[in-house]
Amino acid sequence: MQATLDLPEKAQLTNAGTHLIASIKGTKPGPSLIIIGSIHGNEPAGATAAKNIAPLIQRYQPSLSGEVILLSGNTRALAQRVRYIDADLNRHWSPENIRRLQVGHESSKKQSEDLEVAELLEQFDLAAQRARGELYFLDLHTTSAHGDHFATVGDTLRNRAFAMNFPTTIVLGLEEQIEGTMLEYVNNLGAVTMGFEAGQHDAPSSIAHDEAVIWIALVAAGLLCKEDTSEFASSVELLKAESGGARIVEVRHRHAISPEDEFKMEPAFKNFDSVRRGQILARDVRGSIHAIESGMVLLPLYQKLGDDGFFLGRTVKPFWLKLSSVLRRLKVGGYAHLFPGVSRQTTDGKSFVVNTRIARILPLQIFHLLGFRKLRWVKHKLVVTRRLYDLVGPEKIGNKETQK
Repeated sequence: MQATLDLPEKAQLTNAGTHLIASIKGTKPGPSLIIIGSIHGNEPAGATAAKNIAPLIQRYQPSLSGEVILLSGNTRALAQRVRYIDADLNRHWSPENIRRLQVGHESSKKQSEDLEVAELLEQFDLAAQRARGELYFLDLHTTSAHGDHFATVGDTLRNRAFAMNFPTTIVLGLEEQIEGTMLEYVNNLGAVTMGFEAGQHDAPSSIAHDEAVIWIALVAAGLLCKEDTSEFASSVELLKAESGGARIVEVRHRHAISPEDEFKMEPAFKNFDSVRRGQILARDVRGSIHAIESGMVLLPLYQKLGDDGFFLGRTVKPFWLKLSSVLRRLKVGGYAHLFPGVSRQTTDGKSFVVNTRIARILPLQIFHLLGFRKLRWVKHKLVVTRRLYDLVGPEKIGNKETQK
């Protein structure tokens, strides 16, 4: 089979609904890698990097195993260089919303982002149908604030192993703070997923960082051998020079906002700046907003649209990562209902309710170690659920997996 580079006729980053930048099929069977850039229209670097790199990947067709699919995200917002048209596309992927769009008629797609989701679902389904091996998914973003590049990962061991190939800070737990993200949806289908924040929206270096991450992803996912591409070593060096290598940060707090708050971040914060408890980070109509704990600030908001004012995180020590890996492989989480103050919420053992009046000692951190994620707090009760496909993926990825 000859490798092919499928480029849509007249494909432009500004054409609404034209998501497919390129589909590059290798000469040998192997994994599939979906790369999507610019899920927010004011973050053009990701789609630009994908468009730049497509013909370069083509040069390696004799060595390529599997398939690379390069997509642009919110095409309608990208055409106008705004974050979104009617609703944040990266909050539009809840199971309920996906079901509505899949079973509804065209008249049910009332928002611009409804159309975007439906179109992207079609691209994902086609890629899953063609996949003959593991499916990897890379989501490229930028931030309104300056600062180091970093990866965002839903904390499954499969995702963690993939992310450790990249010399950048790895942020865990961001998806717990935000509902309806695309990465969470795709992760729950069984794909290995990673998000990447390349830098500030308009910085030329953000495009270079995205291109470097794509080259590393091709090798990390097994589509290319590092010896077969001259770009791999230089990509590693580029990211490593600016980040100093990999470290793990866990998100611990999100400051949510609404337009009525008139939120304004204090000036000059960058990603991973250290902050101390009580420090003024922002202001709104109610007054000063202080850090609830010491740590580091992530994704401080310096743009008009958005519902995340900032996040706070802390570095995770390697010991805890190793311990969590051991506990998950021993499947200790299957006995969580035996812990004091813990009861099953579902009969399949995927969700539990933790009475924090009884289980007082770091309940969320303990469940993170065991491979669970937070669903919600209800007064003094914490609801957690087991992460899907923590150790192994499904035999076949498809929309039916969203029912699990």
